[in-house]
Amino acid sequence: MPQQLAYALISPYSLHKSRTGGIIARLITRTGVELAGARMFAPGTELAQKYAETVISATDPQDRGVQELTRDYILRNLAPEPKSGRRRRVMALLFRGEDAVRRVQAVIGTFSRERRGGQTIRDTYGDFILDDNDDVRYFEPAVLCAPAAEDAEAQLKLLARYSDTDGGVLEDVIAYGPNEKPERTLVLLKPDNFRFASGRPGNMIDFFSRTGLFIVGITVHRMSTAQAMEFYGPVREILRTKLKDVVAARVKGILEKELGFTIPSSEERNLGELLGPLFGENQFENIVRFMSGRSPSECEPAAITQPGTEKCIALVYEGVNAVSKIRDVLGPTDPTKAPPGSIRREFGSNIMVNAAHASDSPENARREMRIVNVGDNRFKQIVGEHYGAL
Repeated sequence: MPQQLAYALISPYSLHKSRTGGIIARLITRTGVELAGARMFAPGTELAQKYAETVISATDPQDRGVQELTRDYILRNLAPEPKSGRRRRVMALLFRGEDAVRRVQAVIGTFSRERRGGQTIRDTYGDFILDDNDDVRYFEPAVLCAPAAEDAEAQLKLLARYSDTDGGVLEDVIAYGPNEKPERTLVLLKPDNFRFASGRPGNMIDFFSRTGLFIVGITVHRMSTAQAMEFYGPVREILRTKLKDVVAARVKGILEKELGFTIPSSEERNLGELLGPLFGENQFENIVRFMSGRSPSECEPAAITQPGTEKCIALVYEGVNAVSKIRDVLGPTDPTKAPPGSIRREFGSNIMVNAAHASDSPENARREMRIVNVGDNRFKQIVGEHYGAL
């Protein structure tokens, strides 16, 4: 069976209620297809209207009444707020694989007057509430998707066409008080979370939701060797210098055991000066390889700027004191020193394989966001590569 593209749109209400992580965890673990891309949208009136026009479909297993509820929901809840004109956040996730559309749709689920199960995303996070007369009193789909491949193609092409004007790292989508000064910070969910399909990425997003911050940018990113070198460049010299004493002590112990005599302290310091920078450089190479799949020394010059083989999710969080709030939930670099309930204590293994990265200052956040370029429109690129002309 040929590869298909499928999508899931997480609704403004689901984002507002911080249900994002749970939804993502289910989609990754239960669909059996690859999370290939992600992008935040803030639909304008035109996109909301055109998208709403596509959801009445003969291929949809839901009855006409539910389809009309979905259409009206899109017009009412994805379009800008009527009073303020402020656009609302929507998260688009792209999935790729065999039979991807049916698999994603099955995990998201459908609504009917008879169904009362609890297996799907909509069973858990959506609402289809009827009154005593069997009329719909409240409707919240939680996630929107396509019922069939032809619907997915039409809807993805539509989203891709508006993905520059109505998507990216969103601006002016959150209302703040007059004395509130929002910050932005970058979070990277590292490659160790994507070795196999697991709920770890979604579970970590759930942890970050404790901060009360808002996701305004997301992308699935494969960091190039060049990007990893620039991203972690500030720690390179630190590694070359701060590990001298550690290396000297380890080498001294090995040599004394092997050679059978005591090495004086003055010579131990010399060992550190000689081997510390080499060891630090090796550690830097390991970090770059872990993040991109290729270390600088083993990467051909022509490939150094090419996307790496390792996947991560990059998120931009916005809000008051965003940097410190995210760092508090993340925990210190060494998972063994992280407090219970922090992300690195729960999901990290060691200083390098420590689940996630977060910017340590607003200035570094701007630098790191520039390197990763969360606003780069990979969503449109993936859709265009799959379907051809948009």
